Amino acid sequence: MADTFGVGIQLTETEFRVVVHVPSDIDSGWTDPEEFQQLVAEIVWERLDKERVLRAVAETAEPGETLSLGTVTLEPDGSVVECSLEAPSSPTEE
Repeated sequence: MADTFGVGIQLTETEFRVVVHVPSDIDSGWTDPEEFQQLVAEIVWERLDKERVLRAVAETAEPGETLSLGTVTLEPDGSVVECSLEAPSSPTEE
């Protein structure tokens, strides 16, 4: 059974963090949190231009703020079922 996760980028004082919102009724097939986080990050950067996304976050977010990128639906084996990701708008691109 596939699970849908919200994905965002959080800006801290010193770094960017890929943030994954995990549903409370998640499938028990997800057992390694670090491997899972890495998998989601790889999926995001395969589909979005990392430099463009991070630039937009840096230009529009305040430290502590998280900008949503969309959702990723995954099977416990890591297969992508559906992906709805979009880079945030950057003021320099408008």
